[in-house]
Amino acid sequence: MREIGIVRKYGKAPYRIVLVHGGPGAPGELKPVALELSRWYGTVESFQSKNTIDEQVEELKYQIESESDLPVILIGWSWGSWLSYIFTAKYPSLIKKLILISSGPFKASYVPEIKKRRLSHLTYKERKRIDELEQLFNQHNLINKDVLFKEYGFLCKKADTFSSNEEESLVDKISPQMNIYNGVWPEAAKLRKTGELIMLGCKIDCEVVAMQGVYDSHPSDGVKIPLARILKNFRFIEISKCGHYPWYEKYAKKQFYELLKNELVV
Repeated sequence: MREIGIVRKYGKAPYRIVLVHGGPGAPGELKPVALELSRWYGTVESFQSKNTIDEQVEELKYQIESESDLPVILIGWSWGSWLSYIFTAKYPSLIKKLILISSGPFKASYVPEIKKRRLSHLTYKERKRIDELEQLFNQHNLINKDVLFKEYGFLCKKADTFSSNEEESLVDKISPQMNIYNGVWPEAAKLRKTGELIMLGCKIDCEVVAMQGVYDSHPSDGVKIPLARILKNFRFIEISKCGHYPWYEKYAKKQFYELLKNELVV
């Protein structure tokens, strides 16, 4: 592994696989995926540091152009799926194939189902704490906001995991960055609400594959149905006994990696 600026490079050249983190502002989760893929492919792990969507898109463009071999297969996870989708619409010539893992729904009508599904996976005490944290995040001048954001992420991760087989030694202990979340998420939510997000698919010509766990709090229909209607070349893969983090799942990890590696043989 080699670190260069705000990317990490794994394996040997050519570097034609680029991974994009979730959050916004929650880096580190994709390190196990980067390590696994680097056994066969040169892989770039991209980190986002900017507080607006446009800035993150341009940051990603710089990373891809300077640290990879074009065109690349772009793999986005969670928020990274949206960022990768937005990026591919703006810079289609740089992308050979787009893979979306555990994406949030592309239509606002599916949003209420996320919290409903997530809370159903938690205890009463955990559900109460989720509500408390969400109320705190609306306060100005919040003390220890990154610590609270980390706690919120832990609860969401627990709710979004079917059966964890997490390898702690491979997970980066990078603190969540609340400032990035506060800057980027309101923009992203607005794009979805207005319909601008899904319509960007009209500008995407490359093959797009979406993978979603059945247990993920983000409903599969919110990804599958809108994208199937807008994209020219789209496939959807649903994984059983799998939540939002496929590479940590006891029963789905092996299948997830097999499916992912099959998509990289192009």
